Amino acid sequence: MNDHSQAPNKNVRMKIRGLTKAFGKKIVLNNLDLDVYAGESLVVIGGSGTGKSVLLKCILGLLKPDSGSIEINGQDIVGLNGDAMESVRRKFGMLFQYAALFDSLTIWENVAFGLMQAHGVPKDKAYKIAIEKLSQVGLGESFATKNPAELSSGMKKRVGLARAIATSPDTLFFDEPTTGLDPVMGDVIDRLIVQSVKELGATGLTITHDMDSAKRISDRIAMLYDGKIAWVGPTKDIETTDNPYVHQFINGLLEGPIKVSVTSSDRAAE
Repeated sequence: MNDHSQAPNKNVRMKIRGLTKAFGKKIVLNNLDLDVYAGESLVVIGGSGTGKSVLLKCILGLLKPDSGSIEINGQDIVGLNGDAMESVRRKFGMLFQYAALFDSLTIWENVAFGLMQAHGVPKDKAYKIAIEKLSQVGLGESFATKNPAELSSGMKKRVGLARAIATSPDTLFFDEPTTGLDPVMGDVIDRLIVQSVKELGATGLTITHDMDSAKRISDRIAMLYDGKIAWVGPTKDIETTDNPYVHQFINGLLEGPIKVSVTSSDRAAE
């Protein structure tokens, strides 16, 4: 396991220490430590069932860890509820795995949802911002009044990204951003993610098992295995590291320290 303590001269946006979460007897996160630096794009990789989604849900306050701390901008958010947690979430933007658009709302209303509901932006101003954000992800105003059902999977992802950046968050989360997309559209979404993080000056945290995507969008990559960070380092180093977990995972090898299980109980914690 790598030493992933704070590097000198770097501003830590997110500091996770001793994070533990179990479901019954299954320990999914086991005393996990991780730093996410301000302005970087960090990607957490790992196979199905390794706890990537559980980690993300703990950070978002959707799951309460059994122990440990999650400091965001110096504030420990573990245990926050109600308005206190909502005030933290207002600084977040989130692109969900399948975009998670509201079927009952038009495209622009989906993009502007957080602006109007969480930030109290007036409808006319929210519309203008929504159109601007749609333009940034390559969708013109003609899409504004369409319904989600009229869009392809790739377009829905673009709308989801527009919604994620609409409130100008300081931290962006991406949950398996290329899932369900063909390789060309996956590359388009990755390029838009890189562009969006850079233009906002935001910190990006992505979870994925797509190595091509991970390499395209990250400054650093962390590998999650057996409830801990098995390796973390600059993206450029991942191909040459002698870490056996990383080597097995990125090369898709059956032989190695990663034990592959296909039981439903193990996959449930993905």
